[in-house]
Amino acid sequence: MKDSLRIGIFYGTSSGNTRQVAGLIAAGLGKQAKLVDVEFAKVSDIEMFDMLIFGTSTWGMGDVQYDWGKYLILTKKVNLSEKTIAFFGLGDQRNYPECYQDGMGILYEHFKDKARIIGYWPSESYRFTQSKAVIGNMFVGLAIDQDNEALLTAERIKQWCALLRNEMNSEQTI
Repeated sequence: MKDSLRIGIFYGTSSGNTRQVAGLIAAGLGKQAKLVDVEFAKVSDIEMFDMLIFGTSTWGMGDVQYDWGKYLILTKKVNLSEKTIAFFGLGDQRNYPECYQDGMGILYEHFKDKARIIGYWPSESYRFTQSKAVIGNMFVGLAIDQDNEALLTAERIKQWCALLRNEMNSEQTI
């Protein structure tokens, strides 16, 4: 990944877990990655970055974290054709297997036709019954379960950051 690449990690958090994971991702990507809390973000903040990483937890029975609701409305007509986007999500696959990572799936649906998407992640090691964030056998981004698999988080982030670096240096996407 080029050192001059500017990366914005936009996240919505209620409990602090998504902010913590966003920070770990930023550390894994280096000094060019900056954190942006969507609670305080403006649409113009997107323009400052070459690559956008959007992260949310899944709330209730499959919703995005509430700060994303208003930000999605604001970004409905923004031109992202020159951007690259990746996603990460937090969810609880044991207690909510029927809507695991649906929040990340909602973000993906909103942005999928607006930019180049990278960072798809294998779903086979997870235990859930349904997800809006799965295409074939891949999540649309990094899936994190801090409630049940917190010990796997650091390694998953390390592998995903390496994947993003490789994909940013190539034209290949799924």
